[in-house]
Amino acid sequence: RGSYTLGRDSQTDAKFRRVARIMVCGKTSLAKEVFGDTLNESRDPDRPPERYTSRYYLKFTFLEQAFDKLADAGFHMVACNSTGTCAFAHDQTDDRIWTSYTEYVFYRE
Repeated sequence: RGSYTLGRDSQTDAKFRRVARIMVCGKTSLAKEVFGDTLNESRDPDRPPERYTSRYYLKFTFLEQAFDKLADAGFHMVACNSTGTCAFAHDQTDDRIWTSYTEYVFYRE
């Protein structure tokens, strides 16, 4: 997640900061295998191991930690998508009016 500001010459300058939350989507047993005790299951506590969930999130907020855990478990990034939108406002340099979302897709053979 990053915040965006617009300069005088209309070029975008991204100021990156820690993400608010890293969501985990996938099979429950696989999420537990990869992330272990760093996985927060409070939003979907009784999900059976063979079922899919998109309600888990990680207890840490640094993407590098998540990427390292996925790589250690044999996963490779196969896709990435990002969006950034701005609410209508007179002062678009205020990063509180910007929202962004980034999705990473990992695959293991």
